Amino acid sequence: MQAFDPLTLAVFAALGFLSVLAITVALFKSIQFARLGVGKRRRAEEILDNWLSGRADEAVRMATQRKSVLARILQAVFSGVQAKPNDTTYAEELGRQTAIIELAQMTDRLRTLDMVVQAAPMLGLLGTVIGMIDAFSALAASEGAVDPTTLAGGIWTALTTTALGLAIALVTFFIANWFESRIDRERNLIETVISAAIHGRLDPSATAKLR
Repeated sequence: MQAFDPLTLAVFAALGFLSVLAITVALFKSIQFARLGVGKRRRAEEILDNWLSGRADEAVRMATQRKSVLARILQAVFSGVQAKPNDTTYAEELGRQTAIIELAQMTDRLRTLDMVVQAAPMLGLLGTVIGMIDAFSALAASEGAVDPTTLAGGIWTALTTTALGLAIALVTFFIANWFESRIDRERNLIETVISAAIHGRLDPSATAKLR
């Protein structure tokens, strides 16, 4: 089995740390999304149906339970409408302020995944350089015929760190994009429910995008 030099072991340790970091953040975000109620569209539909059908008390009661991102935003909109019935701008502003807070929570720590995506290939490349330096050092120090196993060892080290770095970056890239796609979808739904809650009574088609 190929024995790694201390620098190569340090690269492997750094790549291992990045992989653990990516897994930890992915698990944290999955649990956080579940607790925040990201993607719970049906609950918002029920709340809006009650609101637009004139059952405002029931809609407010369901929204007050705050079981999803959309429910909490609708609660803010309803509070604005009830506080200033003739000022839709106020209700819309309350909804958007709540949306900013919710989106900030959803995007929190996603930059860590982006960092892993960028850093892992660079560390892999560093391992490649170290491995090639070892290989050429062995070649330069040799007298006469070069032992092929010595060269192969350095090249194997280089390829191993590169492959590991790319694998970590690729998996993390897909994970990060999955979270970002969910956030984008939630952002679009937020725009829809705010518009539907404020203008839906005048324009029933405003809720069409939610379904």
